[in-house]
Amino acid sequence: MTAASIAWKGFQTDYDKALVKPWSPYLGALALVTVVVALMLGGAVWGVFGGVKYWGDRINNLIGLGPLLGISPDLEGFFSHRMSLMNTTLVLGALAAALFSRQFRPQRPPTLEFIWAAAGGSLMGIGAALAGGCTTGGFFNPVMYASPAGWVMALGLLAGSVIGLQLLFWTMEHITWGTRPPADWPLGDGTRRAMPWLSVVVVAAVGVWAASWYQSGEAALAKRALIVIGGFAIGFVMHRSRLCFARAFREPFVTAEGQMTKAVILALAVGMPVAALLFQAKVMDPFSAIPATFWLGSLVGGVVFGIGMIFGGGCASGSLWRMGEGHVKMWVTLLFFAWSGSTASALFKK
Repeated sequence: MTAASIAWKGFQTDYDKALVKPWSPYLGALALVTVVVALMLGGAVWGVFGGVKYWGDRINNLIGLGPLLGISPDLEGFFSHRMSLMNTTLVLGALAAALFSRQFRPQRPPTLEFIWAAAGGSLMGIGAALAGGCTTGGFFNPVMYASPAGWVMALGLLAGSVIGLQLLFWTMEHITWGTRPPADWPLGDGTRRAMPWLSVVVVAAVGVWAASWYQSGEAALAKRALIVIGGFAIGFVMHRSRLCFARAFREPFVTAEGQMTKAVILALAVGMPVAALLFQAKVMDPFSAIPATFWLGSLVGGVVFGIGMIFGGGCASGSLWRMGEGHVKMWVTLLFFAWSGSTASALFKK
């Protein structure tokens, strides 16, 4: 065996270990906290629902409901809105990770799953509007920032997960229409072999995008460059480790394993003291990411969101990274999540 073949075999082994085999959820949790803290140091906050609601505002304006709901017709640009930008790059990060591992595959669910996606996404939008955020902005961030609102939403999410699972199990026993799996959409071997190279193109494009903004000389664009890199890294990490808040709340009642639950607890245990030190140093305002709906809104919103994420197939961030992986159901879930979140927020504001 030549030296070149030995080196190539070693590269393949390292490649498979880093980019093909799933990461431990605990490694993913620590990596996620690292990225979130880096965003905090740059004066940014990780959020999902704000960007999803912005997409819903645009949908409502497009279909003519904006004036009735009191939504401004002059919204920020798609990439000017920080959370919209972060959500977009999160999907791109997950796409890159899926291409590297050759796991990108358009997956069409049974017909009934589209109905569950629409219903679940709608409930997620209402719940997030009530709680002032999703599992990221209503639960994870507030708990990390030592706000009781996050713990109250956690109780609601637990209750909603239990209710949602019972309802889902009932439907699985009593509804047979639309449950037949559709024909798969296979990708040829040539496409799969090309996926890592396509991922390199995605990574390079995002890198050029962020670098051009950072070197633009404008403070606002330079800050958005950090958001581009941060959102991309979060999507990459969540896909590689299969990190999902919905699974963390659902897992103890379904498999009784709790590995994802413990990973989220680890992320919070590491993140809370770090966030406290950053707040003490006045790096950022702790109230910038704490919802103002405590306590009833957090509790009721958590219950409604918890039921929705069971039928929708994932939480907000989990839906985004699964979109990047090719799950068609998640695109439907996000569409109704965005529209419902925008509509509910506008109506509650009225």
